[in-house]
Parts: sequence; C-alpha cells; structure tokens
Amino acid sequence: MNEQISPMQRFLLAFVAFFAVLFNRQFALGVHQVREAQKKGELPPAPEKAALPATVVTPAAAEEPAARKHRDALHVLAILQRDGRFIDFLQEDIANFSDGEVGAAARAVHEGCRKAVHSYFSFAPVLSDPEGANVVVDSGFDASRVSLTGNVVGNPPFRGTLRHHGWQVKEIKLPTTPDGQDPAVVAPAEVELP
Repeated sequence: MNEQISPMQRFLLAFVAFFAVLFNRQFALGVHQVREAQKKGELPPAPEKAALPATVVTPAAAEEPAARKHRDALHVLAILQRDGRFIDFLQEDIANFSDGEVGAAARAVHEGCRKAVHSYFSFAPVLSDPEGANVVVDSGFDASRVSLTGNVVGNPPFRGTLRHHGWQVKEIKLPTTPDGQDPAVVAPAEVELP
C-alpha cells in the first residue's frame, strides 16, 4: 500500500481510533493483534471485504417543527459532540468497562466539552458568598435561583448554610447555524469512500 496520508488525517485517525479502541472490543482486539504481529515482524492477512448492502442517501426531509423550536439547544449538543464526543460517550453502554477505561474516556470527553463550553459561554456564581457561609433567604426569593434543601419548614426568611453557590450564564457567544443545516442532526453520519 503506497497511500499518502496527511498529518491532519493522521491526527483525525488517531482521535477516532482512540475512541474505537476504547468502546469497541472487536476493533481493540484487531489493533492489538496487528501490534503484536508488528513486534514479531509479521502482519496478519488483510480481512476479506464483505459486500455490505448499500444504503441510499437521499436529500433530507423538511426540518421538523420541534427541531426548529429547539434549534439552539440542538446546536449546543452538536458542539459538545464535535469537540468532546459527548453524545458518543453517553450512547455507549459502559456497564462492561472497567473504572479505568471509563475514567480514561471521561477525561477525553471532559477536556473537549469543557473547551467547547468555555469557548461559547461565560459563567458566574448565583450567590457570591463562599460555600459554607451562613446565608438568609428572604421571602419572595426566586426558586429557580435558590434551591432549599434539608429541613424546609415554616415561612421565610430561612437561615442556612450555602452548600453550592450555583451557576448562571452571563454571556453566550454561540456561532450561528448555517442555513440549510438540519438542526436535529447533532453528528452527521460518516461515510468513508474507497
């Protein structure tokens, strides 16, 4: 095989192969066998190509009203998938993986998703007091901003300990979704051409 592969193609291949090895036991076994054969100076025979039934890809149907209504939320999911493989990670059944395998995958997903979130959103605490501080919650408080836990009886004002300062979005810098892009597609199907 005298095929040229660019540095970017190698990078993308390594990224995809990392998750394939992590989440696909059969693929991981194949990679392991190739590595072992390389160490011994012998490569296993190339697998025979099985004829796969062809799927005809047709133009997408008109955008569904629900997808239009939730376009921004779907766009955020698409960004998390693109940058952190978030949907792939959540769709994978991790019950049969070791804690170490899950931890390694979670670290990669966390890094990509954290980068994406910090690129498009800025956050601030809901309450500026440090966690552990004594706080007073007056009557008329906004229950979407303050959640009461523990022994909640009686009427405000409530006195308690701040366990988590909460988060609120201060700025959103989402890129616009290109016209004609189906917002319901958070990760396009990938078709490799021979």
